[in-house]
Amino acid sequence: MGIVAGLDSSTEGTTVVVCDTDTGAVLRQAYAPHPVDESVPRSETDPQAWLLSLGEAAKDGLLEGVQAIGVSGQQHGLVALDAGGVLVRPALLWNDKRAQVAAADLTEALGGPAGWAEAVGCVPQAPYPVAKLRWLAQHEPTSAQRTAEVLSPHDWLVWQLLGRPARRTTDRGDASGTGYWSAAAGGYRMDLVELALGHRVRLPEVLGPAEPAGQTPEGLLISAGTGDNMAAALGLGLAPGDAVVALGAAGTVFAVHDAPLTDPTGAITAFADATGRHLPVVQTRNAVRVLRGAAELLGTDLAGLSDLALRSTPGAYGLVLLPYLEGERVPQLPHTAGTLAGLRRESMKPEHLARAAFEGMLCGLADALDVLRGRGVPVRRVFLLGQAGELPAVQALAPALFGAPVVVPPPADYAALGAARQAAWALGAQQGSLSPQDPPHWESAVRSGSRVSEPGDEDLAAGSAVRQQFTAVRDQTHPGAFPAN
Repeated sequence: MGIVAGLDSSTEGTTVVVCDTDTGAVLRQAYAPHPVDESVPRSETDPQAWLLSLGEAAKDGLLEGVQAIGVSGQQHGLVALDAGGVLVRPALLWNDKRAQVAAADLTEALGGPAGWAEAVGCVPQAPYPVAKLRWLAQHEPTSAQRTAEVLSPHDWLVWQLLGRPARRTTDRGDASGTGYWSAAAGGYRMDLVELALGHRVRLPEVLGPAEPAGQTPEGLLISAGTGDNMAAALGLGLAPGDAVVALGAAGTVFAVHDAPLTDPTGAITAFADATGRHLPVVQTRNAVRVLRGAAELLGTDLAGLSDLALRSTPGAYGLVLLPYLEGERVPQLPHTAGTLAGLRRESMKPEHLARAAFEGMLCGLADALDVLRGRGVPVRRVFLLGQAGELPAVQALAPALFGAPVVVPPPADYAALGAARQAAWALGAQQGSLSPQDPPHWESAVRSGSRVSEPGDEDLAAGSAVRQQFTAVRDQTHPGAFPAN
C-alpha cells in the first residue's frame, strides 16, 4: 500500500486529494481558491496564483507520506515564456474569447475546417492555444516576438514542481487540445505554430500515459499530468462504450474510443485521453442555459421547472423547443436562434413549456451523441455530469432520449481523482507492480454510490417518438443543417 496525491488546478482554484494507491480511497482532501488580481482580466492570470493556491490547499501536512503526485490542469490555457523561461505576459485562459477572429483567419488559411480536421483532428476555436498565438501575433507583436516557448497550465505546474528543470513535458491529452498536435499522428505540427505566431517555438516533450515527468528535489515522483477532461475520464474509470454528457451552460459530449476520429465538418474534436486511447468530443452551445431561460420565463427556478415538466407527458402535447438560443455548433447554425413550435390552445400551459425545454435540451445533446455513434463510437451507457444532472426531470427523461442507461455519479472531484490515479499508475509502473499499459484498478463511479437508470421498452418507444417529433421540426426549420443518420 502507498499514498499518492492528485491536484486539479481549475479556473477558480486548486483541489488536492490524497488517495490509497491500491483502492483509490480518498484519505484526505482540501481546496483553496486562486488569489484574484482585480487589475487583470478574468480571462488572464499570473501563473504564480496557481502555485499560491496549491500551497494553501496542501498546508498542514496534507501531503505527508505521499510518494507521487499527478497534476490536472484547465485545458486550452497558454503560458508564453521567453528564451530564458521567463513569463512573457499573464497566461491566457480557456475562457478568453478575444481570439474568435483569429481562429476564423487560421481556419481559412488552411483551406477550411476539413484541412484542420485532417491535420490535427480539430478546427481552431477561440479557446485553443493555436488561436491565442495568432491573436498574440496580431495584437501584441512585441510579446509574440519574445515568445520562445509555450506551455499549458498543467505543463507549467509540473515544471514548477520539478524545480524548473531544462526538460519540459506534457501528455497526449493536453497536447491534443492545443490545435497543433495530432492525436492520430502522435506528433506536433510545427508549421501550424509558425502559421499562427509567425515563428517556431519550443514545445514540451509529449510523455506516455504511465511515463513520469521526473522527481521533485525532495524525491516525489511527478506523473505526466493531463488536461481536466482527460483526468475526469480517468477518475470516473471510463472505458470504451462509455460516454459523458457534461451539463454546463453549454454542453460537452465525449466518449472513450480506441481509434482517433477526424471529422471534415469540425463537429468532432479528436482529443486523446490519458490512457493511450482517444476522447472524441462534440460540443453544443446550449444546455442548462435553455433550462434557465425557460425557468425565468415561467417565473420559477430549475427545481420548479423540473417539477412542472414532470406534470406533462412525453412530447409536451406537441410543443417542441429547438434549443439554439446562442446559435449552435451541432447542427452548424452559428447565427440562428431558438424556435418554439407546435403552439396550440391545449399545449399553451406552463408544464408543457417546461417539458419542451427539458426535451429540447436533451434532444440537442442526443444529436451530439448521434454524431459520435455515426462515426462508429459505441455508446453503451452515458454518464451525466453537472449539477443539472441531479434534477428529477433530467434523470427521468435522459435514458429514453439518449437510448442508453444513464449513470449519475456521486459528487466528487473527478479530475483530481484522475490525476491521483495517474500518479499511482506511474509509481506502480516504476516499481514494477503495474503494467505501463493498464492503470490501477480503482473502484469505478458506477459501483460507488451512483444512480443508474435503465430505460425500459416503453420508455425507449416514447423517447423515440419524442426524438422523431424534435427531428421533424428541426429539419423543417433548418433543412439540410443536420446530416442524415
